[in-house]
Amino acid sequence: MSNQQKLLERMRQATQQLMRGAPREVTAVIQKALHGAGLMGAGDLSGTDAGQPPRPPAAAPTMRDINPPPAGKPAAAAPPHAEASASTSKSASASAKAPGAATEPGVAPGHGIGHLVADLLHQLGVGRTERTSADAAAHTGNHPEAPPARTAADGAQFLSASFSNPAGTRAYKLYVPSTYNGAPLPLVVMLHGCTQDPDDFAAGTQMNAAAEAQHCLVLYPQQSKAANSSRCWNWFTAADQRRDSGEPSIIAGMTREVMAQYPVDPRQVYVAGLSAGGAMAAIMGTTYPDLYAGVAVHSGLPYGAATDLPSALAAMRGGMGRGAGHATSAPGSAASTFRGIPIIVFHGDADRTVHARNGEQVIAGSAPASSAADRTQEAGKVVNGHAYTRTVQHDANGKAVSEHWLIHGFGHAWAGGSAKGSYTDARGPDATGEMMRFFYTHAQEGAPA
Repeated sequence: MSNQQKLLERMRQATQQLMRGAPREVTAVIQKALHGAGLMGAGDLSGTDAGQPPRPPAAAPTMRDINPPPAGKPAAAAPPHAEASASTSKSASASAKAPGAATEPGVAPGHGIGHLVADLLHQLGVGRTERTSADAAAHTGNHPEAPPARTAADGAQFLSASFSNPAGTRAYKLYVPSTYNGAPLPLVVMLHGCTQDPDDFAAGTQMNAAAEAQHCLVLYPQQSKAANSSRCWNWFTAADQRRDSGEPSIIAGMTREVMAQYPVDPRQVYVAGLSAGGAMAAIMGTTYPDLYAGVAVHSGLPYGAATDLPSALAAMRGGMGRGAGHATSAPGSAASTFRGIPIIVFHGDADRTVHARNGEQVIAGSAPASSAADRTQEAGKVVNGHAYTRTVQHDANGKAVSEHWLIHGFGHAWAGGSAKGSYTDARGPDATGEMMRFFYTHAQEGAPA
């Protein structure tokens, strides 16, 4: 058994016993597992045995937006504690790049299992992290004092509300296009990624502009910090992968609430998401196939990919967890896939946060069984942008039921997005436009309700 396999097994056994405990206890056990695998020094475990809050893993990285700060914008002044934080980060960075530093085969220095665990802990909201105003600027690509991006056209509304049920309360925003006249409209539910919120996600994806052009409503559920300190949707916990349970019940509930308040065509209700939001979109399509007529997963994971931290880590690294092929074992699941519901997937083959194999697993777990003759593939390239391979799966009647866009040299970001939001790459292809085209094509062809 390799060191990595031993590490994952230790983490799996420990977290299965501790997932009901406090996050700091889980963090402490993971740190000990790292120490036992030789990936963390003994000094990093101080406080764990004495009942004190453990130190966060060394140099816990945050995902960085690929967009540089706007031209002419100065760097934000660092608060008093920033100098110490910067010193710690430099030391950790030097350690990661030192000769003999532990990395996995084929993984560049600084992206080994230790850094991955630290990043996972940060993204899943386990462990303590601090972000300075300068960090926030690096994350969003905007100066901290810059005015918020304009996300509504003249005459349109971007409304704030909240929804509550026994599983909890979540805020949301609803975009009502300026063309709204009381006639039934399609509804697109957009699930943001970690550290994002509805305004950021709307600005980055430019979905509100698409709603103006396509005449539809857009619902943006917002994850709360109380539920996850990094505002990630909890796609990796068992309770949040069941119908009428946890976060799926909240998202479905607010979807139905909007449908009750506005005239929505029930045959044209769709769900899309990025990263953790993409994983949750796959869950929504699986657990509520009667509610959503189409699903879009951008840089996300398949349904049933994980039920705890170790399996989440494995899935993000390359689908080493249960994956789509084992989704039937997800606790309380009523269905293993959302076969028959149109699905479009976008993923970069250079994504270091969520391995591109996850996009393949989403397609494999959702598309109807068919022969190679029912599959078409084409290569393309955005002008001055990324190349991509687009694979389309057809059903027995020749209708396209799934599309897989593998974007070459592309990382963890929304394709074709705007630098006004975080985690975007404007060099395309235009994920927002292609999602809307895919959804509307199926609506015109009579997509299932």
